[in-house]
Amino acid sequence: MTISYTLKVANSRFGGFSKLLFRWKGSIYKLLYKEFIVFVVLYAMLSLIYRRLLTEEQKRLYTKVAQYCNRSTDLIPMSFVLGFYVTLIVNRWWAQYTSIPLPDQLMCVISSNVHGKDEKGRILRRTLIRYANLSAVLILRSVSTRVLKRFPTMDHVVEAGFMTQDERKKFESLHSDFNKYWIPCVWFTNLAAQARRDGRIRDDVALRLLMDELNLYRAKCSMLFHYDWISIPLVYTQVVTIAVYSFFAFCLIGRQFLEPLEPEQEGDLDMYIPLPTLLQFFFYAGWLKVAEQIINPFGEDDDDFETNKLIDRNLQVSLLSVDDMYQNLPPTVKDKYWNESTAQPPYTTATAAETLKPSYMGSTFDMR
Repeated sequence: MTISYTLKVANSRFGGFSKLLFRWKGSIYKLLYKEFIVFVVLYAMLSLIYRRLLTEEQKRLYTKVAQYCNRSTDLIPMSFVLGFYVTLIVNRWWAQYTSIPLPDQLMCVISSNVHGKDEKGRILRRTLIRYANLSAVLILRSVSTRVLKRFPTMDHVVEAGFMTQDERKKFESLHSDFNKYWIPCVWFTNLAAQARRDGRIRDDVALRLLMDELNLYRAKCSMLFHYDWISIPLVYTQVVTIAVYSFFAFCLIGRQFLEPLEPEQEGDLDMYIPLPTLLQFFFYAGWLKVAEQIINPFGEDDDDFETNKLIDRNLQVSLLSVDDMYQNLPPTVKDKYWNESTAQPPYTTATAAETLKPSYMGSTFDMR
């Protein structure tokens, strides 16, 4: 389920983001706490071995190894590697969301250009939009684990009302080695062409508009398929993961408290809890976990896309638009500002102060 906190940050205030730090669901703490515990336990074990079990000669050797490991951490460009990778993942994440097919534009075109108040007209409009929704369900079954769990077989798709038994037989009779999410779109085009011949679509301009909207809808289904098929190159993900893990492997050894090699040499302050190192782990490993969570947003993590809710919403509003709302208009009357030269909607008491602000006329308007 997507974690939304938009209302909490609607206004900037003192400690505004600080309140978000105490949330658990969808938080970095929930993502990272297991790795964090493992790192702390390993660090503590090495610290105890160094302090309690090693001889003086072994401590001297360990000190040299630790100093070498600590110097080696400077050779790993963590900020550059992680920053570029996470930026790439976030851009891909948002592009995948904008590729989810929504029927809003298509349903408006169907409702306005496919005519007929009789039962055949209703069936035609509902069938057209149902084919569009069926195509979206088929592609989402292919990429989203949530949707596949909801519709594990075609029987479930038929039972849900997205497809009839006759359509299923026709669908399964068409053999292809590739994903067949596009078949309902082809049914849509043929049905629209038949509606044009029958006069339900009154001119070629309306048919062209309908086809253009369907092509945009189908293109989004295709993009989802290709995002699922073509991942970010595995070598890049491996490089970033190895860089993070090797960095903190060096930190486990190199960030330990060390006794001075020479008796007269002044030692470092003995901090039993390496706070800077733990913060560094929290930031860098947390960055990697963010990328891990959103690299495929069609899973079941807290912030993954709610694809099942989208399916419910799309089917409900699209059927409402093409059926109940077809030529079902409120009466057209003169509006409230009919006899006024300047329309000025009222303000509530809470927003009255905004009326005192002058309208923005341009950056050079007050120039002298």
